[in-house]
Formats: sequence, C-alpha cells, structure tokens
Amino acid sequence: MALLRYDADRIPVALMTTYFAADLVVFLFAKAPWVPVLWFLLGIFPKGWVSAFGHHHQHVHFFKKTWINRVFELGLSLQTGIITNLWVLHHVLGHHLNYLTPEKDESGWKTADGRVLGVVEYTIVITATSYSRAWKVGERFPKVRRGMLLGGLATFTVLAWLFSVNPWNAFWVYLVPMVTTITATAWVTYYHHANFPTNDAMDGCTNIVDPTYNLLTGNLGFHSAHHHRQNIHWSKLPELHAQLASKIPAENYLPAGAPVPWIRSLLRLLRPARRPSPAE
Repeated sequence: MALLRYDADRIPVALMTTYFAADLVVFLFAKAPWVPVLWFLLGIFPKGWVSAFGHHHQHVHFFKKTWINRVFELGLSLQTGIITNLWVLHHVLGHHLNYLTPEKDESGWKTADGRVLGVVEYTIVITATSYSRAWKVGERFPKVRRGMLLGGLATFTVLAWLFSVNPWNAFWVYLVPMVTTITATAWVTYYHHANFPTNDAMDGCTNIVDPTYNLLTGNLGFHSAHHHRQNIHWSKLPELHAQLASKIPAENYLPAGAPVPWIRSLLRLLRPARRPSPAE
C-alpha cells in the first residue's frame, strides 16, 4: 500500500529525506571545524526550499499514517526550526483565518494600533513570537497544541543529544540552520501580504508566476489561490490559479526574488555559446 497521499509528493519527500541524511553524515563525520560551517552556508537557500515544502505538509500531510508524519516532522524541525504543529497553529489555524485583518493576524504586518511594520521589525517580531503565538492559538485547539508540545519535546531532546555528541557540529549543522531558516521564513512571508489591501484573497496576496520560483517552492507563488482554498494540494494550485487569474489585480503580481535571478544568471553562464550557422 502506498504511504504517500499524493504521487506528486514523491520527489519532494525523497529530496527532503536525502538532505536530512546528508546533514547527519556531515554531523557524524566532519572532522575539520570549517566543514560544518561551509555546509551551513551552502544550505541557506536549500533549507528555505525544505521550509516551503514543510509549509505544504502542514496544510496537507504527505503521508497517510499519522505516526509516519510525526517522524517526518521531527526531521523537518531539525532542518527548519518549525516543530510539529507549530505552523498548523500559527499559520493554518491562525494566519489563514486572520490575514485580512493584519492587526489580529499571527503573521500581521500591522500592529494593534494600525502602524505598518518594516520588513526587519516584522521579521524579528514574527520569529521571536512564533512559538508563543502558536501556543496561544492552541488554547482553542488543545489536541493540536498537545501535538506541538510533544513534537517540541522530541525535537529538543534529540537536539540536546546531538550537542552531547559533538557540540560544534550540532551548532552549525542543526541549531544555526534551524534559527536561520525560521527567520528567513518570516522574512519572505512579509512580502506575501504587507502593504496590500485586505478585501479578499484576490487583492490581499502577492503572486509570483515565475516557473522556476514555483518549481522551487511547490507553487507557493500562486498565493491567492492558496488562500482561496488553503486545503488544496500544492500540485493543484496552478490549475486553481488559472481559474482565478482574471480576478487578481495586476499590481499583485511580483517578479521572483533571490535566488531565482541568480540561478538564471548561472545557467546563462553555463550554457554553451551558439555556433554561427554557415549562412551567417
């Protein structure tokens, strides 16, 4: 019997599992102190990719069996700093219900008195309060909050063990990427909604239709469609976006940011020069 709920998740799950295994190999076998530091630097953007698909998992779990999802989430939490059910509470049951009222939004870009936050302040606030805000949302969802508590205990127990084995490698392979990734996730989230009207999902979200961006993020660029139906699987977002595209204002479409332009530039450099034809 297939373990995955959707065939489209095969490649992301395989890559995320392979990346987790690579982290473990570096942790166990890196002897020179510069190796885990270099591994962290090389992994800044790939960990963001893991976080994007971790987001999709929070909406529609990858696996049919609950226990497999919990084990998989333990690996995700050690990669992204986002423990089991943290984003279910903060994002799915918080942000998605309140994003059109940013003063109340768990990822709100306005304060209670209506002041608009800048991206740096927003990033610091959302990162620093992500756990406490999720815990507060959990007052209405005690079963989900209990899962967050157990997931957090599992994650930080494993992290403590990793530090007992090799503090230096644990710091650079696990702790620093966990903090960096959850911070970077908050940073990019700012640009999904900040300074846009809050009438409905069509004008309250930014959209990026760049194919490279959506390949790397699992179609997260189709953000209006995602907010229109948050329980739809990520692979079906392009089709839903096509149905809604005419309703989305032109100013809500943005170009893809880093690292997509860098990837394109690199590909252009690596592409062999075209040889002129004899006629030329």
